[in-house]
Amino acid sequence: MAKTITFAVIHFSIATLVAFTLTGDFLLGSLIAIIEPSINTVAFYFHEKAWQQLPFLKKRESMTKVKTVSFAIIHFNVAFAVTYALTGDAFIGGLMAAIEPAINSFAYFFHEKAWGKKAKNTEYEIEQAMCA
Repeated sequence: MAKTITFAVIHFSIATLVAFTLTGDFLLGSLIAIIEPSINTVAFYFHEKAWQQLPFLKKRESMTKVKTVSFAIIHFNVAFAVTYALTGDAFIGGLMAAIEPAINSFAYFFHEKAWGKKAKNTEYEIEQAMCA
């Protein structure tokens, strides 16, 4: 759950900046920035569960680029749907779907790398404690 929370903080921050920039409306931008990352945070949780439990995906979990693309596809769709639903403007929905997930996919890649490194360090520390 800590991994989901750290990604949520990153996601909300990026969504807020992008949505406000695109709409020029603080209230509408904030609403998009609350709803879109909320839905994507839930999607992220289930995406992680799928990658941990489905044998086909589990074998490829260390393939950060593939995992990033799979989440990006979900993210693009959610970003467009939420923004279009709230603005009624397909152009702004399309911009939000292109810009915000692209920035978040970049952030996701490095977030995934950091958590992978953390997991390896934890395994190493456990091994060292067992040897001592």
